Amino acid sequence: MIEVLSNAALATVQDLGRTGSLRYGVGTAGAMDDLALAAGNLLLGNDPGAAGIEVPVFPFKVRFDADCAFALTGADCAAKLDLEPLLPWWAHRAHAGQVLTLGLPQGARRASRAMLCLPGGVDVPEVLGSRSTQLRGSFGGHEGRALRKGDVLRAAEPGRVCRTGFGLVPPSLALPLECDGLVALRVLPAAEYEAFEPASREAFWAGEWRITAQSDRYGYRLSGAALCPTAPMELRSHGIVPGVIQVPHSGQPIIQMRDAQPSGGYPKFGTVIEADLWRLGQAPIGSRIRFIEANWDEAVGALEQKDAWLAKVARMVALHRSGPMGMAA
Repeated sequence: MIEVLSNAALATVQDLGRTGSLRYGVGTAGAMDDLALAAGNLLLGNDPGAAGIEVPVFPFKVRFDADCAFALTGADCAAKLDLEPLLPWWAHRAHAGQVLTLGLPQGARRASRAMLCLPGGVDVPEVLGSRSTQLRGSFGGHEGRALRKGDVLRAAEPGRVCRTGFGLVPPSLALPLECDGLVALRVLPAAEYEAFEPASREAFWAGEWRITAQSDRYGYRLSGAALCPTAPMELRSHGIVPGVIQVPHSGQPIIQMRDAQPSGGYPKFGTVIEADLWRLGQAPIGSRIRFIEANWDEAVGALEQKDAWLAKVARMVALHRSGPMGMAA
């Protein structure tokens, strides 16, 4: 088991999300970077959807109270086990009493969230089919809240033998997508897209957008050229999902994220495709992003490419668990 030694804000237990409950008014929650979670689990031989610890604020420290394997994925945060530097996207082993420290994210492709995975996943109760923390409803995860100093978490299979000492090429390198040196996201035009002025539609694709400080797991608020409708719109509340881009009266878009409420009344300009949501989840607050217009076939193809990468990771990890150690994919 591990004990949290720091009061890092908003570190939570997350799996791949709570599906099937939107009709009851319950959002999906889940890891902001599902690729990081799935890959970390695969490194340990877990089910890809097992629960892990998502860390968005640093430094973050935990102490291992027993010998335990673990995997680190997501942001490269200069991790150390006691004083020993650790590689990101790698499977490691800790001994009882050792302290894991995650520092500030670094590197040219700086990401914003780290994922800590344990053998069998983090052992917390399942609520509505998921172990993800739903902060707004205060349920799921560890007592329905963010982790704080003194919390103790257990691995579901602490005694399982996991091979360590190998890792992965991060998906930011294996599945790159940039535009003019910025993180790029593919977007499908949505229901009210044609109701915006042609100049606004053009500016959306041509311009850069900054992720403002008023952004969190519920939604990313952007700053850029105002998007103006051709006429005022008053809409009834309707269903929304993570990735939907809504435009309030200010004209500054909001991208719904993993903790988004299941309904809203702002016009829907577009939707970030499912295959690119992990890229957005790792984009730091204050960074700039670009959008690329996509069609349905391209969105499906991107999802297939993402699934193929995970399948390759699973094959390579299985190979390395029975062969030489080293870089897996």
